Amino acid sequence: MTSSRRSTVAKPARAPEATVEPLESSEVSSGSSAERSLRLLSLLAAEGRALTLADLAAQLALPKGTAHRICTQLLSAGFLARDVDERSFVVGPALRRLAFDTLNHGVVRGLRHDVLAELVREVGETCNFTTLDGTQVLYLDRVEAQWPLRLTLDVGSHVPMHCTASGKLLLAHMAPKDRDAVIAGLTLTSMTRNSIVDPARLRAECKAIVERDHACDNEEFIAGLVAVAVPVRNAAGVVRAAIAVHAPTARMSLEQARAQLEALKTAAARMGSLL
Repeated sequence: MTSSRRSTVAKPARAPEATVEPLESSEVSSGSSAERSLRLLSLLAAEGRALTLADLAAQLALPKGTAHRICTQLLSAGFLARDVDERSFVVGPALRRLAFDTLNHGVVRGLRHDVLAELVREVGETCNFTTLDGTQVLYLDRVEAQWPLRLTLDVGSHVPMHCTASGKLLLAHMAPKDRDAVIAGLTLTSMTRNSIVDPARLRAECKAIVERDHACDNEEFIAGLVAVAVPVRNAAGVVRAAIAVHAPTARMSLEQARAQLEALKTAAARMGSLL
């Protein structure tokens, strides 16, 4: 059972926390163009929202002309993108690819993969490690169970937020204001007859997910497929990713998938230390 379905909406989601201090005047005069570009990108990633040229110039203590020149260069390279309001900027696809490539290589990636592999051995079904990329779910890693009937999604694939266990979980753990804005902008496509396509129902589902601390996909993305996802929190307790198990209903019911919650939570705690 193979799927390559993707959401078509790509608004920015809440980005990882970071601190960007304003440049001192001496730094402004001596800082290189590369340094200024990196600081501008870091600021946008830290804010997790679109910023205008005036915002960027003010927060980085740069002349407006300098900020405009940097933004023009970064736009042409794909590291920045225009927001819906074209006067504002968000991180672009090239920066997201860079972040993905960075996360997906090295010793830490191997350790994360080991966590997933051990989880798959325990639960007997395919498990994945995901995060948000805009308003889509991005597969950072995945370990397949050895069954002839399974859903295949490559690392780097995207799936919709509103009808997948990981997507709903990550949506639920956004700040309320951000969550409401994302729901208002999502195209709630009916992937199956169980998909949630009403914004009010999706908001209620998010509230329930936060209360029970896990999310379910009850054949909402693909008919005949169920999934359960749990949050992966960083050292500060902020939800940055999700671990999920999914399986065809021919082998695992939703209740059987929920029975794996303790194993999923244990793996999530281990994964959190590797963020």
